[in-house]
Amino acid sequence: MKEKGRILIVDDDNYVMLSIRILLEQHYEDVRGINNPQQIASALAENHYDVIILDMNFQPGVTSGQAGLDFLQQIKQQSPDTAVVLITAYGEIDLAVEAVKLGAFDFLVKPWQNEKLLSTVNAAFQLNRTAQKVTKLEGKQAVLNQMLDAPFANIIGESEAMKAVFHQIEKVAQTDANVLITGENGTGKELVARAIHRSSFRSNEVFLSVDMGAITETLFESELFGHKKGAFTDAKTDRVGKFEAANGGTLFLDEIGNLAASLQAKLLRVIQDQQVVRVGDNAPKTLDVRLVCATNANLNDLVQSGKFRQDLLFRINTIEIKLPALRERKEDIPLLAEHFLARFKNKYHKKGLFVPDYVMTKLQKYDWPGNIRELQHAMERAVIMSDGKQLHVADLSIGETNPVTEGPSDDLNLESLEKWAIASAIKKHQGNISNAANELGLSRGAMYRRMEKYEL
Repeated sequence: MKEKGRILIVDDDNYVMLSIRILLEQHYEDVRGINNPQQIASALAENHYDVIILDMNFQPGVTSGQAGLDFLQQIKQQSPDTAVVLITAYGEIDLAVEAVKLGAFDFLVKPWQNEKLLSTVNAAFQLNRTAQKVTKLEGKQAVLNQMLDAPFANIIGESEAMKAVFHQIEKVAQTDANVLITGENGTGKELVARAIHRSSFRSNEVFLSVDMGAITETLFESELFGHKKGAFTDAKTDRVGKFEAANGGTLFLDEIGNLAASLQAKLLRVIQDQQVVRVGDNAPKTLDVRLVCATNANLNDLVQSGKFRQDLLFRINTIEIKLPALRERKEDIPLLAEHFLARFKNKYHKKGLFVPDYVMTKLQKYDWPGNIRELQHAMERAVIMSDGKQLHVADLSIGETNPVTEGPSDDLNLESLEKWAIASAIKKHQGNISNAANELGLSRGAMYRRMEKYEL
C-alpha cells in the first residue's frame, strides 16, 4: 500500500528526476518533479510537501553546492516542517555538515543505491509526519491550556462560600504545600485539585489522578510505587508507579479516607522521604511531587477511632480546603443549571430549550444530596425527556421538597386535590406529560399551565 505522502524532486537533470520519480511512485501516492529550482517557491505556495529531494548544483561546471544550500534555506524558511534530502554528485564532508546545520534531513551522493534512497526518503517522510502530529497536538494543547488557564476554569459559582474557596486556591497554589480537599461526594473536589495545579509553577507538568478506593491492597505498592520485572508472578516488565509518573507535577489522591490502615504507613514513608522504591528493587528514586488529597470522610473522626494515622493526616493537610455542599450555596444553582443546560442542549441537538422561573425555583428548593453531580444528571435527563421548548419539573425526576401524599387525605380543598391528581398522574405515567394529561382529560397546554401553577 502506498503512503499518502507528497514528494517533490528538484533536479535540472531530467533523467535523474525521472529515475527518482519512477522509483518513488511505487511507494508514495503523489510524486512530482521540477527541473528549475526557481519554481520551488511557487510549488510550495500551491502545495505542502512532506519531503523534497533537492539537487545541489544547477549550473554546468559548478560543483560547490552553494546553490543547493541557498535553496535549502529558502525551503526551510517557506515551509519549516518539510524534510529536505540533498543529493549531489560531489560529496564532501564539509558540505554535508553545512547542509545538516542549515536544516537538511540527510545528504546523498550520486549515483545512489535505490535501497538507500528509499530508506532515507521513508525516514524523512516518517519524521515529517511525526512533526506534523506534534505540531497539531501542541496547537490543540495550547488552545486547551488557554481555556484551562482561565481562573478556576470549570468551577462555577459566585456565592460567598465559593469566593472563599477561590481565595484559598489562589493562596495555596503558588506554594508547594500539600493540600487536603474535603467535602461531600459530587462537590467538585477534583476540579479544585486541577485548579490548584493549573495555578501553580508546576502547571506545565503532569497532573495525575488516582482513586485510592479503587486500588486493592495487593496492587497498592505496584500501582503507586511501581515494580521491577520478575518482582512477582505477573510482573513481566518494569512498571513505573503513579508517584514516579507524576514526578515534577501534581499527584491527586482521591478518596484517601478509604485507604486501608495497613497501607497508610507505606504511603507515609514515601511522603516523608520524598523517595520511592519499586517492588523488587533496592534503589530509591528521589521524587519532586506536589501532593493533593481529597476525601468525603471526616479524617479527624477516623483518627479518633484508630482507622486513620494521625501522622499521615498531618502530612497531607498542611492546608485544608473544605468545599460547601450545593444546599449551602443555593444561589449558585441557576448558574450551574444554565451551564449544564447549554452543554446538553448542544449534545442532544435541542436548541432553544430554556428553564422557566418556576422550575428554577424548584431547583433551588431541592436539597441536592448528590450535590453538583446530581444536578448535572438531572439536567441531562430533563433535556433528553423534554418535549417542548421549556423544561418541566417532571422532566428532572428529582425528589420533592414537599412530597405528594399517597392519597387525597382529608383536605378537600380543590386546589390541593387538583395538585395531588396532577402529581399522581405524572408519577403513574413516569413523567410522560401527554399520557398524564389524557388521563386527566386535559390538553397538554392546560396540563403545563397547572404544572407551572403548582410548581410540579
